[in-house]
Amino acid sequence: MEDSEALGFEHMGLDPRLLQAVTDLGWSRPTLIQEKAIPLALEGKDLLARARTGSGKTAAYAIPMLQLLLHRKATGPVVEQAVRGLVLVPTKELARQAQSMIQQLATYCARDVRVANVSAAEDSASQRAVLMEKPDVVVGTPSRILSHLQQDSLKLRDSLELLVVDEADLLFSFGFEEELKSLLCHLPRIYQAFLMSATFNEDVQALKELVLHNPVTLKLQESQLPGPDQLQQFQVVCETEEDKFLLLYALLKLSLIRGKSLLFVNTLERSYRLRLFLEQFSIPTCVLNGELPLRSRASDLEAGVARGIDFHHVSAVLNFDLPPTPEAYIHRAGRTARANNPGIVLTFVLPTEQSHLGKIEELLSGENRGPILLPYQFQMEEIEGFRYRCRDAMRSVTKQAIREARLKEIKEELLHSEKLKTYFEDNPRDLQLLRHDLPLHPAVVKPHLGHVPDYLVPPALRGLVRPHKKRKKLSSSCRKAKRAKSQNPLRSFKHKGKKFRPTAKPS
Repeated sequence: MEDSEALGFEHMGLDPRLLQAVTDLGWSRPTLIQEKAIPLALEGKDLLARARTGSGKTAAYAIPMLQLLLHRKATGPVVEQAVRGLVLVPTKELARQAQSMIQQLATYCARDVRVANVSAAEDSASQRAVLMEKPDVVVGTPSRILSHLQQDSLKLRDSLELLVVDEADLLFSFGFEEELKSLLCHLPRIYQAFLMSATFNEDVQALKELVLHNPVTLKLQESQLPGPDQLQQFQVVCETEEDKFLLLYALLKLSLIRGKSLLFVNTLERSYRLRLFLEQFSIPTCVLNGELPLRSRASDLEAGVARGIDFHHVSAVLNFDLPPTPEAYIHRAGRTARANNPGIVLTFVLPTEQSHLGKIEELLSGENRGPILLPYQFQMEEIEGFRYRCRDAMRSVTKQAIREARLKEIKEELLHSEKLKTYFEDNPRDLQLLRHDLPLHPAVVKPHLGHVPDYLVPPALRGLVRPHKKRKKLSSSCRKAKRAKSQNPLRSFKHKGKKFRPTAKPS
């Protein structure tokens, strides 16, 4: 369809309240997946849609779901309030995102359409109370939905009209196959269904057979990632594991990569090793630990993080470990260059991994045989002066240090848990034992490593980078503002400090 023939939101026959919400979100026209999927969904068709992460596929199913629910309430016979829409996702974070998007779109019809998220296992009691009110749409993971169905706190057999399976390519690999099959036994024989996925794999084909009835398949003629004008993709060959650590240290410490960055590794142990390594150089870092079912594969950890948390304005994605599958590469890279923002993906490759890298390139290039992952122009010999520091830091990150770092995070989580607050009030001795347990020392941090002397900066970069800027003296008012922002935002990614407003009026 040519741009001149593209169907805008205003021509889709949507409820005015939905159109107002779309306008408030700043969406002047639908994305490709929205343009194609919404009219078909409103016709009552089942959909199997492939669309890349960040392409607007959540709204592609949320808008028709809300429209159909509103139309039914406005024109259909008066019926008992019941759950008519179900959205299944593989992680709690994705459930929160889906709920948030549906609620934003339902801003002007919140009294008519209510949405509930039942993905958190620890909130079962409060979820049962919410489900008693029979919200119109329920969002959750297959395991949590099945649990409520088995407890009869959720009943769908006589009321469900719309089923959405989002991120369908991850559900089976996250260990939800049996729960999903059991869950389907609690649904009516006839309902409309949408399967949304970033990739089409064997799991998605199996789900198609289980869930869909004569679906329309949308394989959109768009790249699975943004084009080179928006997303730059590079690969750099590192001869050894040590070279990977060395290069990462230099890139971050010399500010050659700036802004918010996501670093991906293939195991949880590697993520803590990397965090402790970077902390040696005073580079603030945190570990995002995906909460996966026990049956999940270890290699799925990065995919859960990649698509479980929706970061805004991620400048760079660094594949410190080569993604285990081509699909995993797409999921990781999809965390940057979202909407119309630019982004960079840099993949570290060992010589033994180059054949596997070729498979990733093959999937990315498709019909176009040109190279997608361009060589990252960097001379390793220019940072040889950093190697002794790199080795020093690597020696400090022992297996014992990694173990203690993990234990320290668990201990902090227990001490600050709101859910355990009542327990500790009733059992103060347990709290005292936890507080006065032997202190944990994840790794010995050597302060001098945080400073980069000028003679270590490569000649070609001198004058361009400032690894140790001198801090300007702050006024008393600035110091107060700085104290207000002293909380580390890496602890929660939700920190909002008070904005400093200058007392002097502009001339």
